[in-house]
Order: sequence, then structure tokens, then C-alpha cells
Amino acid sequence: MHLTRRDRDDAGFTLVELLMAIVILGVISVPLAGLIIAGLRQSASASARLQLSHDSQISATYFGQDVSTVGIRDYAAAHGLTGVAFKPSIQLDAAFDAGGHVCGTAATPTAKIRLLSERWDNSAAAPASSVDVVAYYLVPVGPVSELHRIKCSGGTVADVIVAHYVDPATLAVDCGGACDTAAVPQRVTMSFTVATANADPYVISLNGQRRQT
Repeated sequence: MHLTRRDRDDAGFTLVELLMAIVILGVISVPLAGLIIAGLRQSASASARLQLSHDSQISATYFGQDVSTVGIRDYAAAHGLTGVAFKPSIQLDAAFDAGGHVCGTAATPTAKIRLLSERWDNSAAAPASSVDVVAYYLVPVGPVSELHRIKCSGGTVADVIVAHYVDPATLAVDCGGACDTAAVPQRVTMSFTVATANADPYVISLNGQRRQT
């Protein structure tokens, strides 16, 4: 009787080949997994920085517009050579009804800054003026806060979030001098720091220049 060797079936693997494949896959998968994790971290960091940058642009646009129109006139005072004098038009750490100008409710947090401006209604025979109010205040969200902007104009109230992840301890206002006097500041700056778990602390500085003279 003659024994004949059967040809090996190409469809199968030997145990040695299977073990070698497992070892090779292990060697490849470790650095590959590291690359994937690093890529995900970079993506999360880029997304966080993009959101903070977006908040910076939005808040800067609002604040610049609000400061540009700040100023209410004292029509009861005598008119000087330079025209009608201003009343104090900027309020710091102010309640929702500070100075008799209501914007919000008793539940509205104290505003870091309130900007007062005039709005004229020319629809009647005799033009009439009223005061618009814009206030910026913080609402706590865990260890950080959201910066809100509320505007009250002619009975219309609009409240929007202009910045997220604000460190409340860093919110500051600078008028280059006193803010809340009749000598209404020409320039106003509000600054704060924002940070998330995926992005380094980022300082946002909002600047505005008053147009009224």
C-alpha cells in the first residue's frame, strides 16, 4: 500500500500563520490607535477653539454697536455752547430697574454694565424720545458662566447669549476713568476669559467707541 500526501488547501491557515497574523495586527493596531486618539483630541480642540472664536466675534459686534449709541441728554438742564448736556448713561453692577430705567424683571441678574441711549419717535406731530437699555450680565452654568445681552427698546425685550464658558472672576469693564458720570466716556472696554476642557484659556476684549458728541 502506498501513502500519498494530500496537497494543502489554499483556503486554510496553519496555526503558525494565524499566530503570526495576530502578532502583526497587534503591532500595527497600537500605534494606529494612538494616531486615532490623537486625531480625535485635535479635532475636539479645534472645535472648541472655533466656538470660542465665534463667541468673540459675536460679542464684539454687539458691544461695539451698543457703545456707539450710548448717551442720554439732560433736556431739563440749561443748554450750553456745546449743546444739550448728557446725563449719566452708563451703569455698573446695576439692577434691572436702576435709575428708573426698567429692563428685565426682578429675576434678571445684576448687570455688569448697562448702556443707556435715546430713541426718537417721529411718527407724531411732536417727536418724543424714550430710553433704550442694553445690559450685559452673567448666568452661572456649573463652574463657568454664560454672558447674556438683554436689550429693551420700545416695549420689545430681546435676550441672547453672546459668550459661553466665561470665567466670572475675570469679567471687567474699563472706561478710562469713571463710567457712571455725566461726562459719558468716549471709549468703553469689557474683557473676560473663556476656557473649555479642550481649549486653553482665551482672553476676549470687547471695545466700543461712542459716536455722540
